[in-house]
Amino acid sequence: MFVFHAGGMTTRDPQATSLARLAALFADETRAACLLALLDGRAWTAGELARHAGVAASTLSEHLGRLVAGGLLAEERQGRHRYVRLADARVAQLVEDLAAQAAPGTVVRPRNLRESSAGSAMARGRTCYDHLAGRLGIAVTDGLTARGLLQQETGFALTDAGLAWFESAGIGLDRRGRRPLARACLDWTERRPHLAGVAGAALCRHALETGWCVRIGSERAVKVTAAGERALFDLLGVEAAALR
Repeated sequence: MFVFHAGGMTTRDPQATSLARLAALFADETRAACLLALLDGRAWTAGELARHAGVAASTLSEHLGRLVAGGLLAEERQGRHRYVRLADARVAQLVEDLAAQAAPGTVVRPRNLRESSAGSAMARGRTCYDHLAGRLGIAVTDGLTARGLLQQETGFALTDAGLAWFESAGIGLDRRGRRPLARACLDWTERRPHLAGVAGAALCRHALETGWCVRIGSERAVKVTAAGERALFDLLGVEAAALR
């Protein structure tokens, strides 16, 4: 993009250049597969990501280098292992938002029963970086809203009752950083917003630590346990049928 001046001279818009470079990082199926996999919030080795993306380790290494240099991934090494994770919550939000925008026009039929089962599990419940998504995330968000703990009229925000609820449930909220306390994240399978932000992350962490939810498979899918069904019904009125 060029900006025209009165004297006829033109200069490139630096924002346009930066945006084009960022978009180019996403415009590759292998890099996109890595970014989506890393939405589970965990650090992956280069070898794990290479197997997930179905490419050679040498090919994957080149892609990871570009993602790290572009600020989308953070890298750390332990011995001979190279681990990467999403750089921060803002990158996770960007990846999830782009996935949600792409989903309506993307229909991918599962190739076998395993892929069909994995897709069903992801739609039922999964982590979106560090908060709950899928039908599980929507059910929790609806439960919070129905009980007056979360309001959605002008963007997501915890009410005073909501803040008290988190405290009474023993779910700590770290409010020291710049991350919003509550944020709407568009769910790419349900096409409705679920709870993200500090509150969404704290609730997800609590659910995993207490055994309300357990991870299943090697991707982001989670399953609500019997204890989780009881807790979510008692605390938020979420019916077990909405979690299956």
